Amino acid sequence: MSTANPFLVSVHALRRDPGAPKHEHRAGRLPGLRVSGSSVPDDAEVTIDATLEHADGGIVVTATVDAPWVGDCRRCLEPAHGTVQGEMRELYERGSDGEETYPYEGDQLDLAPLARDAVLLELPQAPLCQEDCQGLCPECGANRNEGDCGHADVPTDPRWAALEALRTQDS
Repeated sequence: MSTANPFLVSVHALRRDPGAPKHEHRAGRLPGLRVSGSSVPDDAEVTIDATLEHADGGIVVTATVDAPWVGDCRRCLEPAHGTVQGEMRELYERGSDGEETYPYEGDQLDLAPLARDAVLLELPQAPLCQEDCQGLCPECGANRNEGDCGHADVPTDPRWAALEALRTQDS
C-alpha cells in the first residue's frame, strides 16, 4: 500500500514559465472529513481539478473539488447520501503561516489542505434523503415517505390561534 500523497504537485516548471497555467487532476483519500450532520467515508475518493498559475508572490490555485457524502436525514432519520462540489480560488505562498494563504516549500505544493477545506465548507449540516422528505409522524413515529399512517397533521397550538385568524382574514 502506497503512502505517497496523491495531492502533491510539482511547481518547478510553473515557476520557470510564469505565463503558462498548469492543469492538474488528482484523487485520493482524505480521512476525517466530518461536520455535525454528514461525513465523507474514510475510504471514499476526493477528486480535485485544479489550475495553477504563477503569480507575484506565490501560486494561485483555482480548483473544483468533488466528494461523496453520507449522513442521516434530519426529517426521517433514514440514510442520506450525495456528492458535494466545492470551488476554491486560493493563494499558496512560501513562508505562509497558513492563516490567510496556504503554504508551500521547495518545488512542491500540497493540494490536500485546499481539498479538505472545500469539502468541509460544502458538507450539509442537516442532510435530507430527498428534498421533499415528509419526515416522521409526530403521533406514531411512522415514516411518512412510506405511506399515510392515518394521523392528521399536528393541531395548531392554541397560543398561535390569533395569528392564524389574521392569516385567514388575508385570504
